[in-house]
Amino acid sequence: MIRLDNTEIGSRNSLNTPHIYELPKLQAGIHTITVRVDNTDYPTKGGHLTSQDTQTNWNGITGRMELQFYGESQLTNIRLESNLAARTVRITAILDSNSETTLAVSAQSFNSEETHAVDEREFPVSPGLFSVDYVLGQNALLWSEGAPNLYNITLVLKDRDGHITDQQELIFGLREFRAEGDKFTINGEKTFLRGKHDGLIFPLTGYAPTDVEEWVRILGISKSYGINHYRFHTCCPPEAAFTAADMLGIYMQPELPFWGTITEKTDDGHNQAEQDYLISEGYAILQAFGNHPSFVMMSLGNELWGSKAKIDSFLKDYKAFDNRILYTQGSNNHQWVPEILEHDDFFSGVRFSRDRLFRGSYAICDTPLGHVQTALPSTLKDYDDQIVPLDLLNGEKMEDTAGGEIQIQYGTEAKTVKADEASGEWIPHIPVVSHEIGQYATYPNFEEIEKYNGPLKAENFKIFRERLESKGLGHLAAKYFECSGQLAVSCYKEELEAAFRSRRLAGFQLLDLQDFSGQGTALVGVLDAFMDSKGMISPEEWRTFCNDAVLLARFPKYNYVSGEPFDAHVELSCFRSGLPDTLELRWELTVDNGILTEGTTEVNVPAGTNYIDICDLEITLPVVDRMSTIVLSLSIQGTDIRKSYDLWIYPEKSGNMLEGIHVFDKLSSDALALLEQGEKVLLMPKPETLQNAVEGYYCTDF
Repeated sequence: MIRLDNTEIGSRNSLNTPHIYELPKLQAGIHTITVRVDNTDYPTKGGHLTSQDTQTNWNGITGRMELQFYGESQLTNIRLESNLAARTVRITAILDSNSETTLAVSAQSFNSEETHAVDEREFPVSPGLFSVDYVLGQNALLWSEGAPNLYNITLVLKDRDGHITDQQELIFGLREFRAEGDKFTINGEKTFLRGKHDGLIFPLTGYAPTDVEEWVRILGISKSYGINHYRFHTCCPPEAAFTAADMLGIYMQPELPFWGTITEKTDDGHNQAEQDYLISEGYAILQAFGNHPSFVMMSLGNELWGSKAKIDSFLKDYKAFDNRILYTQGSNNHQWVPEILEHDDFFSGVRFSRDRLFRGSYAICDTPLGHVQTALPSTLKDYDDQIVPLDLLNGEKMEDTAGGEIQIQYGTEAKTVKADEASGEWIPHIPVVSHEIGQYATYPNFEEIEKYNGPLKAENFKIFRERLESKGLGHLAAKYFECSGQLAVSCYKEELEAAFRSRRLAGFQLLDLQDFSGQGTALVGVLDAFMDSKGMISPEEWRTFCNDAVLLARFPKYNYVSGEPFDAHVELSCFRSGLPDTLELRWELTVDNGILTEGTTEVNVPAGTNYIDICDLEITLPVVDRMSTIVLSLSIQGTDIRKSYDLWIYPEKSGNMLEGIHVFDKLSSDALALLEQGEKVLLMPKPETLQNAVEGYYCTDF
């Protein structure tokens, strides 16, 4: 709430956008402006922006406070809209004036090696809403992830005498981000979204930074790991984040601050005030940040349930208000019974029906589980048959297993919901983005405790350390951290490669590249919550399986016996411009830094091709007398595109491998007696006999 002297001017309750007030004309002298901030009753309780699971108790003002002064005429509600084909920008605004005035427009690129200045042009404009088209020219620079070229567009209002009454400068990027078939395109070229989740977790302050420099640092770290897309979980970042993303070429997707159920007026528990507030927040976000070229997508919330008709009506209204960006009904809506709505531009989820999965791991309450959890480790998996099943293409009806009540993951808990509105089997006709993939946890690094010197404290880490030390295992903490980290990296590598192998997928959104200090504890990153490396993998190595061009080898297993044949199919997922028409693959198999065998293959790259089959490898592995690690290395000559896989070869053995070892399924008196005698005992308990145990899978528990 704002008061000027003793008069209340107004109040705002947006949690996502600036609070702007128009003050009356002030008389000469001293005036007092009073600001009251009250966070005791948020308009919505859902979402990472306000929930106690993920944020501190905000109570203050972030960013800048300032007074802005205008002359007799001013521009408000300025909207910039790209027309790529015409190489123009349409400027729409409201002129607040008592008379016609002149608008002078000029543009100058500022962040690219190739500079481009556009001649100033003047337009006569009348009070009220107006639009003008400003021509940038056929040599205008385009904005994309690979070349985020930006312009400063200067708007100057002049009165009849040529005096300046208002001057504003806006950042603009000429671009066209579209959904075409099963892929997104940027300026007519297909792109693949390599996204990450962000819940605005900042342990040192408890709130999101509002300076561009810090967001350039944060987004720059992610980009060094091959990330080109950010999905903000039930929140919207400050404008500084969009500005930094403009500069770096990051595709941004804010989300309404809601994680719950959208209801009709006749439904039980309907809260019209909350629903109206959420929708108004969406309009405010579009109005405040829609000019940023990085703002290309928006979601209505996280894992929403409720009325699909009502959700679709919101999409329709937003698209009518602002068609510059792409919309989705939400992230993983109606988890078990999802459906594409009429006004969806893209689909974000984890499955199309109970068994049509396109993520590598799932929570136990969201079974069936994924292939990284349950399948023999290999590099064969992709999701193309789940996205477009052959039996559906052939017109066969698949069994509908949905219906009744189901249990889903909901925040830090499980929730039972009704799933009796099954939509049946369907094939997506718009781009599909996999939701919150990964979530491979690592053991805590207790050295991080000292880094929490702000409002948030690492009390959870202290509890974990006490538990470990109480078991007499404190000396193994560093090893647990290191080994669990390497397992997580190998799982992330397979998770991401499965996405890149899927030729019908449009992108993914990781959870996460960084640790997520919310919803209890989620140590799911190769970076900690401060965006610092945990030492598990370098950015360069991570980019070998997360980049705009990724080499892939498909083979059925990682473990082999002496002399066994090794077969692999090599392919390239490529969304990089500027590569030559002919590529040369070099491959080699090495052991102990010595080359066992090597070769090269050339392949022609047809124009517009994003998936390139290169060759098949057929290699007889060497005979070994001890377990040996062999490295398969692949690289595209003259580029940074490379990949390596570790394979293990075991000597061929005969006879009983457990000879001399006593096997027990419980620690009986006989087992203890044998141990007392110095014998070797292998304890293999039956899972059903254990209490307080988690069933084991290949990766850590989801």
